[in-house]
Amino acid sequence: MEAVNKRDLVLLDELISPGYVDTTLRLKGLKGFKRSVTLLYEGFPDIHVTIDDIIAEGDKVWDRVTLTATHTGEYRGLAPTGKKIAFKGVRI
Repeated sequence: MEAVNKRDLVLLDELISPGYVDTTLRLKGLKGFKRSVTLLYEGFPDIHVTIDDIIAEGDKVWDRVTLTATHTGEYRGLAPTGKKIAFKGVRI
């Protein structure tokens, strides 16, 4: 999340496995992850993700995150609204 918050796409090369799969967002690989993050930056330039909780056990990691941003750019065909958003999520 630090790399995403710092907009450091180069650091993602070191952190995201080439075999990365996100079944919820239907993303595959580093290229798909970077494309998704770049779209977020375009639509929500002030995006920030906070890790609220994180647990790692064995080969699993669980986290609870809060994403905040302002919709000031086009995102997936949706014109900017100027509205602030907050999204909470849990990932395993």
